[in-house]
Amino acid sequence: MEDPSDERRLIDRAREGDTRAFDQLLSPHRDRLWGVCLRITANTADADDAVQECLVAVWQNLGSFRSESRFSTWLFRIASNAALAVVRRRREFATEIAEFADERQNFADDLAERDRIQRAIELVPEEFRVTLVLREYGGLSYDEIAAHQGILVQTVKSRLHRARAAMRDALAEV
Repeated sequence: MEDPSDERRLIDRAREGDTRAFDQLLSPHRDRLWGVCLRITANTADADDAVQECLVAVWQNLGSFRSESRFSTWLFRIASNAALAVVRRRREFATEIAEFADERQNFADDLAERDRIQRAIELVPEEFRVTLVLREYGGLSYDEIAAHQGILVQTVKSRLHRARAAMRDALAEV
């Protein structure tokens, strides 16, 4: 959705209970939304739960969206919070990962590499992992991540640097 006025109209219609407008509003974000939840929870079932919780929370709280940031920033903040809530409730990280293989690659090699990356992500401390996931898998800007986490942009950069270093170390171990 490229026109902010279109997004604004969809938000207004969804606030009035229009479920089609709500679906149109979320449609461009669904894949990334699920990807962010998957990377935080490290488990497809937990990611599904987190997405569901996110969608319910967005529907219930759409009236509180103040348009001070982009809708997608607000949406991904709710998604990451929902995913973190699922992780905290379960207090265990599953090693199951999404099994989406590119047909042009060898499935076994691709799956092994995804598993290796997922295990490495799980070793990154939570505050750094969330920042890394929002940047690398959510596609959020430094400013959006800073707004989401309530920190300075410089802190985002520092956390990303530390997260990437932790990933390099973790990938060397797994």
